[in-house]
Amino acid sequence: MLEVRNIDLFYGASHALRSVSLNAETGRVTAVLGRNGVGKTSLMRAVVGQHPIRNGDILWESKNISRDPSWKRSASGIAIVPQGREIFPLLTVRENLETGFAALPRPMRHIPDEIFDLFPVLRDMLGRRGGDLSGGQQQQLAIGRALVTRPRLLVLDEPTEGIQPSIIKDIQRVIKQLAGRGDMAILLVEQYFDFAHELADEIVVLERGEVVLAGAKTELDREKVRSHLTV
Repeated sequence: MLEVRNIDLFYGASHALRSVSLNAETGRVTAVLGRNGVGKTSLMRAVVGQHPIRNGDILWESKNISRDPSWKRSASGIAIVPQGREIFPLLTVRENLETGFAALPRPMRHIPDEIFDLFPVLRDMLGRRGGDLSGGQQQQLAIGRALVTRPRLLVLDEPTEGIQPSIIKDIQRVIKQLAGRGDMAILLVEQYFDFAHELADEIVVLERGEVVLAGAKTELDREKVRSHLTV
């Protein structure tokens, strides 16, 4: 569904991504791994249209979206759960979820029951402000907000960052369930190796803005992949 072909991305004179390529297929989890500062978040921003690329192409469902603005990519079925969650702290949980309506045609502007099946705590907290939730609850809210848009590509940027272990397990379960439905591609950026390795079907490892390892999880040596994440 998603094809990233030889993209270059710059911040001023800084060359953040160097000829990076990857695919993300429906029903599969593609994990992008690497240490801090290797370009993982830059790659996600390129995919969802938050930062322009200099060279290369990004294809979504066989259409070149390399120059499309982020709102157009969202309307085409691409959703991101950003690093740091970026929920609206003064809005209620319900209002945070409803911000996902902006990408939807009017008949689809309702919160699917599935979100509360995946994250029951959100139903109990619909009237609470987002800023009053714990970090783990805010992460569940951020994922729920993305799912409101009915994405066919879900981009998750460091979903375990600052989250307690019990909720990490819940998020892992949800990602497995979403991938198992077979109607969504999942692009997962992580530093927590065990979490990502258990979920991944495909693995892409970045180092200094370049792909240094890529392939099916079953074909890559686990310890070799892990070595690129250790300091």
